[in-house]
Amino acid sequence: MSKNKMKPLEQKARTWMEERGVTIHDIGELVHYLQSPYHEELTKEECERHIDKVLKKREIQNAIVTGIQLDLLAEQNKLEQPLQDIIERDESLYGVDEIIAFSIINVYGSIGFTNYGYIDKQKPGILEKLNDKSSGECHTFLDDIVGAIAAAASSRLAHTYEDELFQDD
Repeated sequence: MSKNKMKPLEQKARTWMEERGVTIHDIGELVHYLQSPYHEELTKEECERHIDKVLKKREIQNAIVTGIQLDLLAEQNKLEQPLQDIIERDESLYGVDEIIAFSIINVYGSIGFTNYGYIDKQKPGILEKLNDKSSGECHTFLDDIVGAIAAAASSRLAHTYEDELFQDD
């Protein structure tokens, strides 16, 4: 999709993800990972089309820019303690990063929760890279956001497939 045809918030969200090392292709691989067992003919292009639709939603754009901004502030050591340490370490009991992810997942129904939980535990592809603490970058929020976008796009794909299946009858 051409960034010229996007609203400023969507453009910012996409640009910031790319600047943090996450591409639509990376997220598409996650969607494919989640949905290919159920759809033999599934292409990466179709996965990316569903991601583009998910990224059009303003509440998802808001979650992306909020999470990335918090990660950046933590990297720059600009948060007050104890929040700085909690986000920097991605403390397991913090949970606010998952709450932001849940706001993304909620857009496409309950199937997103199971997709998100599964991919969050497996950490395939880009999620493994984002969780690598040796990079010096903080992705406490971004890893959950990317997993949530993949889960939401997977849910959207599943719902669309189901709708098309019944239209053929």
